[in-house]
Amino acid sequence: MPMRAVIQRVSRAEITIDHRETRSIGPGLVVFLGVMQGDGEAQADFLAEKVHGLRVFTDENQKMNLSLEDVQGELLVVSNFTLGTDCKKGRRPSFDLAAPPQEADRLYQRFVAHAKEQGIRKVETGEFGAHMDVLCANDGPVTLIIDTEKIGK
Repeated sequence: MPMRAVIQRVSRAEITIDHRETRSIGPGLVVFLGVMQGDGEAQADFLAEKVHGLRVFTDENQKMNLSLEDVQGELLVVSNFTLGTDCKKGRRPSFDLAAPPQEADRLYQRFVAHAKEQGIRKVETGEFGAHMDVLCANDGPVTLIIDTEKIGK
């Protein structure tokens, strides 16, 4: 199964965890990360590198030609098991595609650690399994979906 990420370019974002703690970033990317059954470390590492190198920030010619590193952007990573939904039958989504919580948390943490290793200036996270309120000021808007299965990883 694919690891999935919904990525938004933001001018700022914040996450409040269980109505008690708020973390924030300035300009950069928010990644909603869904770990699926069968995903492994290779998918987590590949996706962290892909996010780091995505050229989705505008250069002096207004072309999306700069990466997170180029603009010294920040990163907010949010675990999101609902990306593992199957909506083929009925009206209630099935979450059977999502990895079991322990494995999903391990790979989420792997993604975060590998993102930090890429030299991203600031990496903030939500808290796996917690209730989170996420506010994103989408810049553009620019929203991308990466599915590791569709790009062969």
